[in-house]
Amino acid sequence: MHIEFRHLRTIKAIHEAGGLARAADQLHITQSALSHQIKGLEDQAGVELFVRRSKPLKLSAAGLRLLRLAEQVLPQVEAAAAEFSSLRDGSSGRLHIAIECHACFEWLFPVLEMFRKSWPDVDVDIRPGLAFDALPALMKEEVDLVVSSDPENLPGVTFVELFDYAPVFVAASSHPLAQKPYVDAADFRDQTLITYPVERTRLDVFSQLLIPAKVEPAAVRQAELTAVILLLVASNRGVSVLPDWVVREVKYSSDYVTRPLTKEGLTRRLYAAVRDDDLGKPYMGKLLDLARVEARKLQAA
Repeated sequence: MHIEFRHLRTIKAIHEAGGLARAADQLHITQSALSHQIKGLEDQAGVELFVRRSKPLKLSAAGLRLLRLAEQVLPQVEAAAAEFSSLRDGSSGRLHIAIECHACFEWLFPVLEMFRKSWPDVDVDIRPGLAFDALPALMKEEVDLVVSSDPENLPGVTFVELFDYAPVFVAASSHPLAQKPYVDAADFRDQTLITYPVERTRLDVFSQLLIPAKVEPAAVRQAELTAVILLLVASNRGVSVLPDWVVREVKYSSDYVTRPLTKEGLTRRLYAAVRDDDLGKPYMGKLLDLARVEARKLQAA
C-alpha cells in the first residue's frame, strides 16, 4: 500500500470537517478530486475508510488507524519543514568553532554570550583547535569556523580578518628587564619563559622571535590559565609573552610591566577561517561582527 502525506492530510481533514465539501475547501481542491483520491486509497487498502451512511461522515476502523498515523506523522513532517525553512533563512544552524589561539578563549566567551541571545536556535560548540588539525577539520565540515593567526591558501575557505594585536613581554616590576624600553630575542637566553601548554610553533614568542633568532630560553615552564601565568610572573618565577589585549589590566598594576618585543614591536593578525558556502549565512556574519566589536573594546581598555 502506497501512502503519501497528502493521503494522511486528507483523512485528517475529512475527520475534522465531518464532510467532503468542507474538507475539500480546507484542502483547496474540488470535492470531485477529493472523492477520487479517497476511492484510490480505498482500492489500495482493500477496505472502506469511511462509514458513508453516517452524518457527519465517520471513519471506519481502518480509517481510524490511518488517522492515528496522520496524527503521529504530520506534526513531525511540519516540524521538519519549519526546521528546513529556518536553515534556509539562516535563523538556525550549526556553529562549531575551533580555536588555534590558546588565549582566545578569554576573548571569545563574551562574544558567544552576546551571540546566543540573538541566535538561540544556532547550535554553538567550541573545540580547542590546538588538540587536533583544525583547518583540515574545517574542510571536512567537522567544524564551521577556525580562529587562527596563520592564514593558508585553502580551496573553498576564506580567512576573514578580525583584528590586529601585539605580543608583548610581561615581567614583574622588580625584574631587571623591566628597566629596558623593549626586549630582544637575546634577552630570553637566561630567563625562564612561562607559556601556555601548546606546541612552540603555535606560540608567537617562538614563531615570531626566538626561532628565527635561534635563541633558546634558559627554561620553559607551562601553565594552562592566563591568571596563573600572571601570578608566576608577579612572583618573579619567570617572564612571559602574551597578546596585548590579554594583559590589558596589567597596564594599571604596579606588580607588572609590559614591554614591546624588539625596538619596532611585533604585530600579529587574528583571522576567522570560514568555508565560502557559510560566509553568506546571517548568523555567521553576526558572529564576525560581534567578534570585531569585542576586539575593539579589549584594545581600547
